[in-house]
Amino acid sequence: MSDNVYKVIELVGSSAKGSDEAIQQAIAKAGTSLHNLDWFEVVETRGHIVEGKIGHYQVKIKVGFRLD
Repeated sequence: MSDNVYKVIELVGSSAKGSDEAIQQAIAKAGTSLHNLDWFEVVETRGHIVEGKIGHYQVKIKVGFRLD
């Protein structure tokens, strides 16, 4: 096993479809400008209520990526 150093950032993804998609959207967007993404951790889940129903989900995640 090699020794790695990681940088950790926080992201918030959102989706009208669900929390899983909110996570996927955040990671996909991060992947367009960052590389070596290795792991994520869900920190917080919340949402927006519209007329008594869920309008959209927001999920705060920590994402770790290996430094070169």
